[in-house]
Amino acid sequence: MKNAFVALAALASPVTAITPPILPMSDTELVRPDYPDILPMRERAAVIDRILEERLDMIIPKIMREQGIDMWLLMSREYFEDPVTASMLDAKSMSARRRTILVFHDPGEGKPIERLTISRYGLADLFEPSWDPAVEPDQWKAVADIIAARDPERIAINYSDLKAFGDGMTLSQYRLMMAALPEQYQQRIVSGETLSVRWLEERVPSELKIYPGIVRLAHAVIGEAFSRAVITPGTTTADDVRWWMRDKLATNGLTPWFHPSVSIQREGVEGMLTGDEVIMPGDLLWTDFGITYLRLNTDTQHLAYVLKPGETEAPAGLRQGLANTVQLGNILRESFRTGDTGNDILFRARKRAIAEGIDPSIYSHPIGLHGHGAGTAIGFWDNQKGDPRSEYRLRANTAWSIEFTNYTEVPEWGGQRVDFRSEEDAWFDGESVRYLDGRQTELTLISSE
Repeated sequence: MKNAFVALAALASPVTAITPPILPMSDTELVRPDYPDILPMRERAAVIDRILEERLDMIIPKIMREQGIDMWLLMSREYFEDPVTASMLDAKSMSARRRTILVFHDPGEGKPIERLTISRYGLADLFEPSWDPAVEPDQWKAVADIIAARDPERIAINYSDLKAFGDGMTLSQYRLMMAALPEQYQQRIVSGETLSVRWLEERVPSELKIYPGIVRLAHAVIGEAFSRAVITPGTTTADDVRWWMRDKLATNGLTPWFHPSVSIQREGVEGMLTGDEVIMPGDLLWTDFGITYLRLNTDTQHLAYVLKPGETEAPAGLRQGLANTVQLGNILRESFRTGDTGNDILFRARKRAIAEGIDPSIYSHPIGLHGHGAGTAIGFWDNQKGDPRSEYRLRANTAWSIEFTNYTEVPEWGGQRVDFRSEEDAWFDGESVRYLDGRQTELTLISSE
């Protein structure tokens, strides 16, 4: 296997820019793909800032005018960032500095959106510095003056009873802001909940361009983890594989957004085995694994079978279980409709799957700047009957973790009910759902000899 992590070994020239690997979207997934090259830190920062500027230029005017908002205020304290503010920090800003206040103002008449920062420190020239503490020491008075000078009709701040991504305004900051704001402007405050979700859920062309390569990187780690390079049946434990995945990422300057899961299903044993359980021939392995790279997240679940001595393929019942999962994935993808709620999509997919004899559980979610991303959820693993959080409507230009399972009785395991989980990252363009780097259609095989 080619070790393409070598890109980290050689520092890139400050003159010659390096770009991430650009791979086409595909429904076909390689079983054990080569590692794509990853960028040194300087080049990663350049990519992150370039994409952030594109997002600010493209998405902010669109969503503010779509929602009829004249001004959007974001306020964060150091190490306690609003999720939206955190996504707007440049690549060299590890956190908000002191109190960071960002302001978007639409002057109307098709004029460009103003991007202001009422903060002691700037943000990579992406926002116009608009506060001089030497002239006006009171930061909140500076906010009030900017609002009064522009006289917006609808002022959004981030509070929400339902959506965490739109609930970034803390009570203390709200009280301080309102105390400084003339009463006439206090009456114009509205929730920025939908603005927050819209900002976070939509992907721009540059993000879509690099996303397949990021998913390929995650697939490559899983491919190596589920191989004899890492697993020696009869010796290696489930936790050994989990921590190998963590070490593989850390050694190469990458991070997971959650601790990897590795579990075992075994003939005659109910449920999942994990922890210090030793992997044995005849086991069905499962992993749930996600990385963050260039601020985009992946989320993948794969299955592998450990061959018994003399076997060349998995038992037919296990292969049929994965085939049922593949069909459930087809059903779910074909159930996406722009403008429908997550609950609509869930009910449609479940009805068809059950009619086809599949025993489904569907719990798909948006993905992007967060692993469990902003937008509507399509089911929850513990709730298949609909949820208020899933009444938000599906929009185009969004990325998805197509996540679900089906339960199939396996004859070779005495009719045991086996859990065939799947999760692959995909893109919804408003008409169809396409996988970013394919999907698993056959069990990965691990030799025991």
